Amino acid sequence: MIAPILEQLEAEYGERLTIAKLNGDDHPEIARRYGILGFPTLNLYRDGEVVHQIVGAKPKRLLKAELDDRV
Repeated sequence: MIAPILEQLEAEYGERLTIAKLNGDDHPEIARRYGILGFPTLNLYRDGEVVHQIVGAKPKRLLKAELDDRV
């Protein structure tokens, strides 16, 4: 549902942001490791550590606002 938005954001942010997707249903152990209870959940990492988490589908403008403060 948000995949097209994520592709747009990755193109807009260029080298400042890399987006990787993981199907939590196929890899529940990873979802548990990061405390993910609902989908979609977006984790923002810096130096291998989660620095911000966005839970739930949001429109592009809201995702962009959260990323602009952190990327």
